[in-house]
Amino acid sequence: MNSLNEVRADVVGSLLRPPELLNAGKELVGGRIPPSEFKRVEDRAVDEALELQERAGLRVVTDGEMRRESFQSQLVESVEGFGTHTMDAYLWGEWHGDEAVGERTLERPTDLGVVGKMRRKRHLSVEEFVYARARTNRTVKVTLPSPTLYANFWSPRLSREAYPTLDEFVEDVAEILREEVEELVRLGATYIQLDAPHYPLLLDRKTREFYEARGWDLDRWLSRGVELDNYVIGDHPGVTFAFHLCRGNQGSRWLVSGSYAPLARRVFGGVNANRLMLEYDDERSGGFEPLVHVPEDKVAVLGLVTTKTPRRETAEELEERVREASRHVPLERLAISPQCGFATSVIGNAVSVEDEEYKLRTLVETARRIWG
Repeated sequence: MNSLNEVRADVVGSLLRPPELLNAGKELVGGRIPPSEFKRVEDRAVDEALELQERAGLRVVTDGEMRRESFQSQLVESVEGFGTHTMDAYLWGEWHGDEAVGERTLERPTDLGVVGKMRRKRHLSVEEFVYARARTNRTVKVTLPSPTLYANFWSPRLSREAYPTLDEFVEDVAEILREEVEELVRLGATYIQLDAPHYPLLLDRKTREFYEARGWDLDRWLSRGVELDNYVIGDHPGVTFAFHLCRGNQGSRWLVSGSYAPLARRVFGGVNANRLMLEYDDERSGGFEPLVHVPEDKVAVLGLVTTKTPRRETAEELEERVREASRHVPLERLAISPQCGFATSVIGNAVSVEDEEYKLRTLVETARRIWG
């Protein structure tokens, strides 16, 4: 088993962007500061993100996705062909929230769609990895989106000249992401994660209708989608791959609820990732029964700690839930993490930096209690 699979307290990806970084981003767009000054602010935000994770005791860290507008934006920013778009490209949908944040519905922009053949202008995440690696002695995880997540950017009307079919489009996306993985590995990356929230979205009738309207039925999403994920992952001995599945995470809201059961056999067993990062912070995710479909060569990383609210979980309650899950997967093939990032986009969740650190520290404490 890959040595990183012995890491019991993991992290998904994003952390809250500090106000200084958010303000600097606005100043940059407004032309009031030069790129060099913005980069200094951005670098400081990454430094602080690394320091926070190290203080919490994590062996695996990320750069907090400080250099991204959204967890999926770096492809769109690095590649020609996507045309004009706004943050709404990542924010649309029927979002559900508790009493503190409420509901939010945003229609999909009518002008959203890839409009030209894609051509990479720069690498997506190489800067993130190289900078972070030089500033920590911990393992740096790099997160990349699953290729079929970008079906959102394919429009039967707007994209037909460049990409007549969804297949042609996502195949090109997969090629770009595969090349990114190869470059990251060449530079020494040992832990890479694909984020694939669109698979659980297929569990909900409304969101499934959108994805099926792209031209693929549910069966093809679960076969061709996983095939393209595996193409991106490729064959890299000594490199650990994670695969993250959640149900939407934006401003402390979520998109869908439902058990992993309809997806478990084909996705858990089909994707060539070493670690399955699974959302399990509340009843929206269903029970642990689908974990029986986790193959013996994979680790199930249970996202037991919520990033959506300031609720402070205890090591005792987390240990109890891990013991419950171990009835379906042996303890030696389990690990724990937050259920998602703390700031899937620059719009962070309704938690504080202190909450982030507490939650990550509690994960580390729990892992020590259970696995030593």
